[in-house]
Amino acid sequence: MTYDVMAIRQQFAALDTTDEQGQMPLFLDGPGGSQIPKSVLDALIAYLSKYNSNLGGYADAGQRTIAINQQARQAAATWLNCAAKNMIFGLNSTSLMFQISRVVGKNWQAGDNIVLSSIDHFSNVSSWQSIAEERGVEIRKLPLNQDGSALDFNNLSALIDSKTKLVAVSLASNVLGTKTPMQALIQHCQSVGALLCIDAVHAVVHELIDIHALQCDVLFASSYKLGGAHLGMAYLSDRVILLSPYKVEPATNLNPNAWEQGTQSFEAQAALIALVEYWANLAQYHPDFDASISNLRQRLQWGYQAVQQHEQQLMQHFLAEAKKRAYFKLYGLNCFEQRTPTFAFNVFKNQQMILPSLVSQWFGEKNVALPSGNFYALDVVRHLDLLDTGFLRAGFLHYNTLAEVDQFFAYLDEYMAKC
Repeated sequence: MTYDVMAIRQQFAALDTTDEQGQMPLFLDGPGGSQIPKSVLDALIAYLSKYNSNLGGYADAGQRTIAINQQARQAAATWLNCAAKNMIFGLNSTSLMFQISRVVGKNWQAGDNIVLSSIDHFSNVSSWQSIAEERGVEIRKLPLNQDGSALDFNNLSALIDSKTKLVAVSLASNVLGTKTPMQALIQHCQSVGALLCIDAVHAVVHELIDIHALQCDVLFASSYKLGGAHLGMAYLSDRVILLSPYKVEPATNLNPNAWEQGTQSFEAQAALIALVEYWANLAQYHPDFDASISNLRQRLQWGYQAVQQHEQQLMQHFLAEAKKRAYFKLYGLNCFEQRTPTFAFNVFKNQQMILPSLVSQWFGEKNVALPSGNFYALDVVRHLDLLDTGFLRAGFLHYNTLAEVDQFFAYLDEYMAKC
């Protein structure tokens, strides 16, 4: 079956919900969070309306909550290709990053060092930076290349040495869309015994994660980025999950629950189960789809491959249209290879950059979600000398269409003609 984006869109009520002026929405803010398909919303509502409970207890709601917690953990493990015993849940990835960094770094000492990435969302920087500063640990940075489009790996041997405790990097940039080649980092970390921490929050929307292949010690993802409720999750390798987490004394000491302090969002976990199944159902749009195969991981692989083919078309079309416009300045890779359909850019009039927030506001008045700012990628905007202004970001998801790319550029041409 060919990729039926219109059938997919029918599952998202938000995509045809007009504003007070009757304007249809255009969601270009995918990297900030996805809209939610009906099956996922139904699962969330069903839990809250029928089985709302804390974890435990012998009544039906409590038993169902236990089952949902276990099923969600297994769904997350299948999704990321790891063991369920190594998955933990939390409020969001940022909270988990700070929580886990406190545990991992509490025995670091002066003379040690960590290596952070200059392309990352600062959740995966500030969390590790804070504990390193408290422990007197040297902080090193993987730099960006000259044009700021990708990380520069030319100095890896000097950055990662026998005193390196941790290397933290994103699998794909949440602003530039650039994917990070991981093999050299994996090899360097293994050669010195350093922990490898991966922020996959952006990447997991566009590629199926394989923790076995990444050979990492910590990996973060968030379900709301690809159609779920607000829920963070983290994979912890055996050498990390066996550390002693900060916890309430009477709470369980058994992993992985010992890492999950306070009442969790079980409604978000119920939504996660439905979300993983939603993505597996996208396998029907893969040319090799076999309806008789029920293996969840294989269905997810086909689903992601179908989405990636659609996203390649979106990227090619976007880049081709961008090249036609002299006023348009793209930051990042000017190709559709090694990137996600996320584009950072600014526009110029008479060789002067128009303030991104003004463009964003104008688009917002037309019910177009086109955000501006630094998107927490501080080192990127510093490198590009855009710290005071930031840039605009157009990010596309699997339910966006080629027609929406055309609509975006039509609006942008209209704006440039009027400003």
